Amino acid sequence: MFTKFKKSSITLFLDPSSIQEISIETNKKIDIVLSPSLYWVKKLSLPVKSVREVKKLLESIFEDTLLDGDYSYSAYKKGNDFFVFAYEDKKILEQLTKAGISPSNVSSIHFAQSEIEDIEIPLKINNTQSIYIKDDILIVVPTAWLSESEELNLDNIKLSKHTIKLQQYGHIVKNSSLYKIGTILSILIIIIIVEIFITSSKISTIEDKKEKLFTKYRLQPTMIQNKSTLKKYTKIYKRQTKLRKYISYFLTLKLKNDQKIDTISYKEKKLNVKISATTQNNMNSILSQLDAKNLTYTKSLKNNTLYIEVNL
Repeated sequence: MFTKFKKSSITLFLDPSSIQEISIETNKKIDIVLSPSLYWVKKLSLPVKSVREVKKLLESIFEDTLLDGDYSYSAYKKGNDFFVFAYEDKKILEQLTKAGISPSNVSSIHFAQSEIEDIEIPLKINNTQSIYIKDDILIVVPTAWLSESEELNLDNIKLSKHTIKLQQYGHIVKNSSLYKIGTILSILIIIIIVEIFITSSKISTIEDKKEKLFTKYRLQPTMIQNKSTLKKYTKIYKRQTKLRKYISYFLTLKLKNDQKIDTISYKEKKLNVKISATTQNNMNSILSQLDAKNLTYTKSLKNNTLYIEVNL
């Protein structure tokens, strides 16, 4: 049931047993008083001094009381006692939706426990139920159980500072999960920052060593130039290595007594070898030795002189 009055602000009593959609100007702010049907409450005397300390214990306080669900918790102190609450954000938001109230229009949300705590006669909140105080706790009972009751009137109620904020996505991710995720992200950020610092330090050290190396060996100013130079000399080195290997093939040939290598020359990436006193018969012996080395070559025999050319 909603009870609405002409005050400087609009105050509504929210009860799930008799929800009906109401019409309110969209720019009006609304103060909501929650029926005891929308929360769990306990009055406790605890060996702690502050509400902050109590809030750390709330989940365990309600552990054996609550049905399955995703709950938020609140508490306030009155005298030497604490009133502690458990409620489901999702269910309260559903009730507001059924009543056609947008959360953006809600100015504050209060528990009926903190706002209607001094009643002497039970108060009707809908056609069949009433609220009354039992052992300092405001509870809902069937009106038929009571000998007398009056209509709930919020005209003279001055709202307390005991309010709650609904988490519109609290039913998706629990606070504890958010805290864990936040802690993990914080640790990851710290690790990344440390890694960046270490990497920056290493880069600086490498740059210093690079500069000293460039100066010592008189290298060119850029890595592109040095890579080009390296590529050039690598090709030269490979060609020279191959040339030495091929020359060794010819110098270790088993020749006839009257045979000899007259010349070995290298020009335009070609190795030329001339072997004298070579006939058609003993030429095959020389070529078979080169073939065994997997050497690729061209040959010609003129005037008993064997000419061999190898491309490098």
